[in-house]
Order: sequence, then C-alpha cells, then structure tokens
Amino acid sequence: MCGITAYVGTDDAVGGLLTGLSNLEYRGYDSAGIAIKNGSGLEVVKREGELARLREAVGSDRPTGAIGIGHTRWSTHGPPTDANAHPHQDCSGRIAVVHNGIIDNYQQLREELSAAGHTFESDTDTEVVPHLIETELDAGKSPNEAFRAAIARLDGSYAIACLVDGADVVYATRKGSPLVLGRADGRYFLASDIPAFREFTDEVVYLEDGDVVVVRPGGYEITDPAGIPVTRPVETVDWEPEAAGKSGYPHYMLKEIHEQPESLRQTLHGRVDALAGAVELEDFPPGTFEDVRQVQFVAMGTSYHAGLYAASMLTERGVPAHAYMAGEYADCPPPVDGRTLVVSVTQSGETADTLNAVKRARSGGARTLALTNVVGSSITRQCDDALFIRAGPEIGVAATKTFSSQVAALALLAERVASDVSGVASAGARDLLDALSELPGDVQRILDSDDARDVAEALYGCDAYFFIGRGPAYSVALEGALKMKEISYEHAEGFAASELKHGPLALVTSETPVFGVLTGDDETKAVNNLMEVQARGAPVILVARGRHTEAASFADYVLEVPETHPEVAGILANVQLQLVAYHAADLLGRPIDKPRNLAKSVTVE
Repeated sequence: MCGITAYVGTDDAVGGLLTGLSNLEYRGYDSAGIAIKNGSGLEVVKREGELARLREAVGSDRPTGAIGIGHTRWSTHGPPTDANAHPHQDCSGRIAVVHNGIIDNYQQLREELSAAGHTFESDTDTEVVPHLIETELDAGKSPNEAFRAAIARLDGSYAIACLVDGADVVYATRKGSPLVLGRADGRYFLASDIPAFREFTDEVVYLEDGDVVVVRPGGYEITDPAGIPVTRPVETVDWEPEAAGKSGYPHYMLKEIHEQPESLRQTLHGRVDALAGAVELEDFPPGTFEDVRQVQFVAMGTSYHAGLYAASMLTERGVPAHAYMAGEYADCPPPVDGRTLVVSVTQSGETADTLNAVKRARSGGARTLALTNVVGSSITRQCDDALFIRAGPEIGVAATKTFSSQVAALALLAERVASDVSGVASAGARDLLDALSELPGDVQRILDSDDARDVAEALYGCDAYFFIGRGPAYSVALEGALKMKEISYEHAEGFAASELKHGPLALVTSETPVFGVLTGDDETKAVNNLMEVQARGAPVILVARGRHTEAASFADYVLEVPETHPEVAGILANVQLQLVAYHAADLLGRPIDKPRNLAKSVTVE
C-alpha cells in the first residue's frame, strides 16, 4: 500500500517520477503527488484520485528540476482529498515529505507543534514530519542534522523521503516499511518497490531498518541512526522489465493466472528428484529440521490460506502444525521454544503483521523461516532462514500465481520437515513428488479450457457465493471465496464443509451457489454436504479430479481438474476458482487489477 518514488539526476525529474508512480499503481492508492526542487524553491503538485488527475494538473507547464519525490497514498489518517495527499510541507514551504507507514505518536507531536505555533493543513500523521524538520532547522541545525533529529522523535513504522530547499539532495530513511535504492549511469532512484524504476536499471540496494540515505547528483551515502557509514551491497535484479507488463492481456491478474505453469516450474526447479523420491532444498540438507517438534505458520490473507494448506499436510504426516493469522498471533502468541519452527508466509516479505509475529516468535526462542517471493525483503533479514518461491513479479493486487507457488514450495518444505523429524521419507513421498513434477502441465490443461467462463456466465446475478471443502480443500475454499469477494465485490464466504449444518446452512437458497472442492480419495462426507445444500435449492458447482466422482452425477456444473495426488489437487482446484472469480468480475465490469480499498503490500497493522 502507498508508493514512494524519488529521482536524483541531471535531467527532467517529473518524467521519472510520473513513470515510477505509474509503475507503483498496482500497490493500491487513492491520491498522488510530486514535489520538484527547482531554482526558485520547491514546487508541489498533488491531487485526490487517479494518477491521470495528477498528470492533468502537472500539464504542459510542468515543474522543472532534476531532483524530486513522489507518492501514491492509500488513506489511513483522513479521507482521500487534495489536502491529505502527499507530499506534505512545513509552514514556510522549505520542506516536502512523502511517507509510507503510520506514525504512532503523531497526535502527541501534532499537539506539541501546534502549541509552538505551527499550522497544519491536513488530517494526516505524515504532516508532523516536515514541521519537526522545520523546528530543527530554525534551531540552527543543518538539513542533514535536522532530518535525523526529526526522525529520532518518531514512533511507528515508516519509509520517508524528504526535500529541503537549499540542499540538492534527497534524504530518506526506513523503519518497518520497504525502501530500495536504484542506480543507473549518474541517475538514482528511491522507491517502495523495484518495479518503480526497473525499466531504468537492474542495480538495486536494499535499505535496512534504521538506514539513513543521502542521495545527491553523482552519489549516495548510507549511514546508521548515529551517522556512522554502513555498506549495503549492490544487487542485480534477475527479471526483465517486460515481466511486470501485461504482455497483451487485458488485466495483470489474467496474465498472472496464465503465468502459473512457468512460475511453478521456477518454484520446483532443482528441488524435486522424482526418480529418487527426494526433496532437494537449497540451504536445507537432510536432517536440517530433525529437532523440530512443532510447526507454526504465521501469515495474512492469501498467504494464510497457503499456510493452512501446509499445516494440514504436516499434520497428516504426524508433525503437530497450526496456521495462525499473524495479526492475532502477535497479540496473543501460542507457546514456543527452541524446537518450534515458525514459518512466516508473505508474498512481499514486507507484511507488517507477519513481521511483528516473527518478532514475537523469536523473542520466545523459536526458530524462524521466511517463505517469500522477494529477495532482500524485510522478512528475509528478520528470520533465521529463507526459502524463496521464485514466482517472479506479481502486479495484480489479488494474489494468484504466488499462492500456487507458495503451496508448491510449502509442500516440499512439509515433506522435508516430516522426513527429517521421522528419519525416513513419508510413505507417499514419491507419488507426491511425481504429481508436483507434473503440476505445471496440469495447470496448463486447465488454462486451455473455457469451463470457468461458462460457469461465471451461468451464475451471473446470484446473491452470494459459498465455497466448502475438507482438509487441504478447506483452505482452497477460503482462497476461492477471497478471490471472488475482493475483485467482484460480490458476497462470498468459505467454510469447512462440516460447518454448514452449524449455522451457514440457514443462508442457503436457490440464489446462493455452493462450490464444493473435492480433492481427497474418501469424498463420502463432502458429497453428503453437497447433497444437503442441493436439497435446499442451491446450485452445486463441483471442483474435483475427473468426472468419475459420485458428486458429478448430481452437480449442476463441474469444473474438472486433472487426475493427480490428493495433496496437489487443491492447487489445480484453486486455478479453476481463480478463473471463475476473474470472469465474474469481468462480467460485472469491475476494476480487476485495482480493487477498491485494497493494496498489494499491506505495510501497516
């Protein structure tokens, strides 16, 4: 959520900033703005609404200057208005600041500054920052000293970039919110995420919490909070700019659904020895997890559903495992010790709730492992170990290919943990690995059919959509409901199939289709649950392996997945549900890549 960009070079900063903001639109936002340093001071332009409104406001008489900062805002403090949009300034207009995150003590600081004569123009927490810097400048400090002194007074999470009139630099820092530096032939970029500047350079520097970076034409310096220089490595991004484009698809989401065969190949590459029936994870040789006695997964949203899937797999293998919503885990953590493995599942590696959950787990002595898509992300530096899903960039707000890759990677991790704990591979290890090897091709077969579109058209106009499943299929039901609600805005709920008779059945009518996800060998109970809803008039949509299952004889619609291992079938079922949600949203004319009120990376609690 929110997007910061900054540009320091020798040419037009406005073009670089607007390109960066455009590339960050996927993160979710409701207003945008830029500040340019020119010969006469700082020029700020900002507007509520889409980036097109900012472009129109900038117009042909655009600000000139080679140094600037920009921002897309996702509202927390105050509604989306021109006044609440970033950048924010001090009383004198000498300072401009953009900020991601939440400043927890802003109210106290605001009251203090107001009492000292400062006037505020917005409802935001961010506006205290330029006024704090102004106070330090008025006390005789240099811009660098003033910036550091102001940051030292902030509590909470933030990534901040700042311009000060009279200094040809951008000052920036981060704490709990992502910020990366890009460099390219005398030009420098700061951003919340690499896609902002990837078309200009593949050289990036990942800033760490507490880093303060001063970027000027010709160079940059990174120091710690005390001002002591630190070195951060320059890394090379291994994906091309085109990977973050639509490649001819009408939406990023549809493109990323269709990228799943390739993203799964990348996830599995070099990790599956189907012939030997062995898992080969880099950095995790056999025996790595032999001391583990329980596994806890902490995550939010789609990643939580992936963790729930993995917990079911481990439990089936005799390893106690539970999945927790990270936001709740941090407030009331379960007991952990040195034999507890806490796996944080987060696509971006920057999810605030998940980062805080890991801190709590580490404080209890647990071993921690990050499962993420982003090399150099905050979670990888906070955890003891990391396993990357290697799915490639995902731009659509609604996660698709990252869920499939998360579950595939977690299946490998579950097999490795279980074999290390027991000392032998599980009885079905070879069959599971064979199925994972075939998974990319199986997904492609689903993508080559149009069954999901037909179902979406047939169900158009229904009141609500229910999704049910048992075991690993329960997590798929939850994920299917999440996709439907977040991009179509239609009411959708996922339930454990056994829960229907304990309340939700009261909501079932002829206008509430029920999707039944069947992945196991013993489907008798799940079939009975579907017959119960059909007896009450609900259309039944079966998502299952093959057409031989008993439920296919009475289901109104069947979304078939290829024959495969029961623990892999859920990944395939989920692809069908992604397609149903996409087509349902498309029929309703929803803004699929930018669902209202949502953001790609949730960096505040």
